[in-house]
Amino acid sequence: MASTIPQPMAPSTANWHWKNKTVTSWAKQWFDRELTSVRVSGDGSEEVTVSRVVEVDGDVELGQRKSKLITIYDCKVVLNWSGTASDGTAVEGKLTIPEVSHENTLDGTSDYVYEWSLTTSRSPAVDALFQLAKSRLPAALEAKFSTFPAAIIDTHGKDLTVSADPSRQGTPVPSGAPSGSASGSTAAKKADAAPAVKKTEKANNTTTVTVDAHFMAAADDLFSLLTDERRIPQWTRAPAKGAAEPGKEYSLFGGGVTGTFVSVEPPKQFVQTWKLSSPTWPSDHTATLTTTLDQGSDSTKVTWQLDGVPLGIEEEITRNLNGY
Repeated sequence: MASTIPQPMAPSTANWHWKNKTVTSWAKQWFDRELTSVRVSGDGSEEVTVSRVVEVDGDVELGQRKSKLITIYDCKVVLNWSGTASDGTAVEGKLTIPEVSHENTLDGTSDYVYEWSLTTSRSPAVDALFQLAKSRLPAALEAKFSTFPAAIIDTHGKDLTVSADPSRQGTPVPSGAPSGSASGSTAAKKADAAPAVKKTEKANNTTTVTVDAHFMAAADDLFSLLTDERRIPQWTRAPAKGAAEPGKEYSLFGGGVTGTFVSVEPPKQFVQTWKLSSPTWPSDHTATLTTTLDQGSDSTKVTWQLDGVPLGIEEEITRNLNGY
């Protein structure tokens, strides 16, 4: 009997699913190389440099979802800085930056914090150089930090993206979805590992796809996690926009999903128009997503019902809803 050779997924389909790559070791080398090139000067002969990267503690990953590459990182960075005061004194100190993350680098949802210390004996000239370091090094460092996400993508993006070019090599098999938090992680822990999926065909070449799952979290906390633009990036790892109010537009996954809130009934239900940015989704077509939360004694059942799914892509949309 002849065997059937599995055919590879089309790039538009393969690039839809979540994949990620841990690049923490590379990131430590990047910080060491790039930050030690930072140098600022005063109005006279004073100069301050980053002399050494002492510690980079945290995780750095690159994810690929819905054909978009997403940087995921949160690091504590500890530096030694040094300089020469106006009287020629060699000055040294330490700088700790507790959080270098996507949230403060690109999203702007939190500010950088700088914890300074001076190891050289104090004098007026030394103090002046210390003030120079505190006033000018942060801007120079933040300029470097702003290039970090692009460096991750430029270096590692090719390992996650399937190209339509047949000369390109295949990508790794998809890994699990990214961890989230409900205050981060609590709401992301599913009590039921296999969400139920239902499909109901309708007229005019569309159908309804329904997915439900149980979460070990309160309904009001889940409702906030799913609708608050400040909390959504905790689980999508991508920018989100839009207030959960009827008539307000929203955007998820950096514009991968867009629409308008139709109705909002916290903490039980919200309804949204739903439009997908995908080669398989008709550009002028909008569906309706109804999210219902049913609080139980020890968990909350969440049901997503998407009405108006074009026939032929139901399996793809079901997988997307499960990932969502």
